[in-house]
Amino acid sequence: MRVVIAEDNALLREGLVLLLTSAGHEAVAVVGTGPEILPALLEHRPDVAVLDVRMPPDFRDEGLRAALAARRELPDLPVLVLSQYVEESYAAELLAGGAGGLGYLLKDRVGRVDEFLDALARVAAGGTALDPEVVTELLTRRRDSPLDSLTPREREVLKLMAEGRDNATIAGTLVVTERAVHKHIGNVFLKLGLPPSDSGHRRVMAVLTYLNNAGGKA
Repeated sequence: MRVVIAEDNALLREGLVLLLTSAGHEAVAVVGTGPEILPALLEHRPDVAVLDVRMPPDFRDEGLRAALAARRELPDLPVLVLSQYVEESYAAELLAGGAGGLGYLLKDRVGRVDEFLDALARVAAGGTALDPEVVTELLTRRRDSPLDSLTPREREVLKLMAEGRDNATIAGTLVVTERAVHKHIGNVFLKLGLPPSDSGHRRVMAVLTYLNNAGGKA
């Protein structure tokens, strides 16, 4: 994959380059400030962008703003956002567009190489990859949403879907059969009013419904 990296910490930036190139990917651009991000993305049109949320010059939300601007210019651009802490408003804003190819991980997840590369691949393929801590934090903020019709087990399944887990992994985590997982997912689709035309698209839309409603209420 061709990757654009935006990270102001030089050590982490070089570590990401080494990690990605060792895995057979290509870092086509590496930038260290917010204003450099969008031009690099528009010039290189990578398979996926890995962006820090807080970047110079102000260390506020430069990476997030660049991601949102890039998604307006390149709607299908997969973006994996890295953050030092769980910042619910940033995660909710990024996910509010209702499209796949998005991830939000805490930076210490990068040190778990296999997990990070798996998340990157899922995002690049148009899926979602949300850090479990991010999902948990968003869930605690949920009030009165379409998710209220889901059973506790269906909510558990949808939470794991939001983390990017496949059916086999969900089954193993919950100690149920894959057939049971498939049934729960079908119930989730039905209760969230998602049409049966495209199961892959419905999976992404179910996750985004979950995340938008989880983070949208205080």
